[in-house]
Amino acid sequence: MADEAPLLISSAAACGQSCVESTTDETPKHPNGVLPSIDEAIESYIGDAGTTNILPAVLATLVLVFDAQQTFINVFTDAMPPWFLKNSSSASAAAGGDSPCGLPPSTWSWSLPIHSSTISEWSLECASPAVLGLPSSSYFSGCLAGGFLFATLADSHLGRKKMLLLSTLSMSISAALTAASPSLPTYAALRFVAGLFRSTVGTSVIVLSTELVSRRWRDRISIVGFSCFTLGFLSLPAMAYVSRGNSWRVLYLMISLPSFLYTILIYFFIEESPRWLLLRGRRSEAIEIIKRIAGSNINDSSISKLKLAADAREKDELSTDIFVAAKMLWGNRWAFRRLTAVMTVSFGVGMVYYGMPLNLGNLSSDLYLSVALNAITELPSSLIIFFLVGRMNRRSSTLAFTAASGLFSLVCSAISGGGKAQMAAELVAFFAACTAFGLVLIFSIELFPTCVRNSAIAMVRQAVVLGGAVAPVLVAAGRGSRMLSFGVFGLVIGCCGVFAVCLPETRGRGICDTMEEEECRDSAAKFAIEEGR
Repeated sequence: MADEAPLLISSAAACGQSCVESTTDETPKHPNGVLPSIDEAIESYIGDAGTTNILPAVLATLVLVFDAQQTFINVFTDAMPPWFLKNSSSASAAAGGDSPCGLPPSTWSWSLPIHSSTISEWSLECASPAVLGLPSSSYFSGCLAGGFLFATLADSHLGRKKMLLLSTLSMSISAALTAASPSLPTYAALRFVAGLFRSTVGTSVIVLSTELVSRRWRDRISIVGFSCFTLGFLSLPAMAYVSRGNSWRVLYLMISLPSFLYTILIYFFIEESPRWLLLRGRRSEAIEIIKRIAGSNINDSSISKLKLAADAREKDELSTDIFVAAKMLWGNRWAFRRLTAVMTVSFGVGMVYYGMPLNLGNLSSDLYLSVALNAITELPSSLIIFFLVGRMNRRSSTLAFTAASGLFSLVCSAISGGGKAQMAAELVAFFAACTAFGLVLIFSIELFPTCVRNSAIAMVRQAVVLGGAVAPVLVAAGRGSRMLSFGVFGLVIGCCGVFAVCLPETRGRGICDTMEEEECRDSAAKFAIEEGR
């Protein structure tokens, strides 16, 4: 490895030189002749910034608390309420997944108030699986539509901060309006709208938070975001338990108000990404933000390197076409190959990650306890990535965790009679999927340069959400056979995870700003490997 390092550096320099020579004479050049990097220029100012300077990035990740609540709220609001036979001496005849469908209405009654669930309020106990899964599927379908409509706005016109502000505000308003739904079609339509605006929340916050901090904090700030999502997931069963017996509408109001108030914090206390501002030609704004992040006064004479990097990129990267990032991703063979592979992996991960919590109603255990255990399972997953991400190879680790999730999903479907063994297998499968989810997002951030990163992450999350959109249908079908839910989950994530072998390893790499830099880096790496042989 020590012998290969000088070779890699020299080949990278040669590649950088060739990139410079391919530009016009008007393009500013670094004194050593290599095209300057925005990431390196910014790193020279914020690399030694203290921990207090990562607080805006941490604050940005808190939005994932509300994102998780929005995503999994249907587990409780659309659950089958417990019921009992009026003439039964034992009082309670069935609960959870059992249904009174087919019994005369005069012989049974709901154990909780009729408005405690959408199923009891709108008499859906005999509805088909497609109808029962409609609200959840509508939400994920909205996420898909919003991803395609809004994905490139954060890379083009709006930027990371404005996109995050707009998405969070719209998501919270949609949740409040959902509480006023008079019927199932209106309810499903409003869930679609909530998903539509929620679609860019996760992408915007992950990209913004990682671009606000130095390289040494980049991996860890991503894990902070995953932990915030876990916190939101964990808080949901507690909120649902407190509001049990009340209308399901109360739970929607409980999650919408804090989310609305959080938008005020976004507006006043979170900065825009200086990397995005530089690529958009807004140099003065970017420099002011970097000065605040660095925590010290930077003289104008000391920012020549940053200006040089900005000038070198502005001519090629500045564009008013909101689809320019998408064109770059689909028009470059290497980018298209990476995007296709990582989206395939993400589809399988998303099916298990979103499907497992929705499928908990099909198990014999208590719903509140099961959801809480699944949420708690995300904590060790986040901690493992937080402390070991610097040592974990992205490619092989992703392959291992997707395989483990698939295996234990199949084990869960094979165990008959429920009980602790089945619950343990479900928790292991969900834990592996959570860890794979975190790795895939970090992997994706490192695979694509700044100019297309937000769009690439958006497409990756689209694949995750697509898996989530398919999951409710399988969950509804799984009430009759666990193989149609847990079994399919296991087969899909196991097969999709194999595509991780098609991706290059990115552990320990810095991030690039442009497509040309990424191409030059790949060429340098290939040259080093060939020479090493």
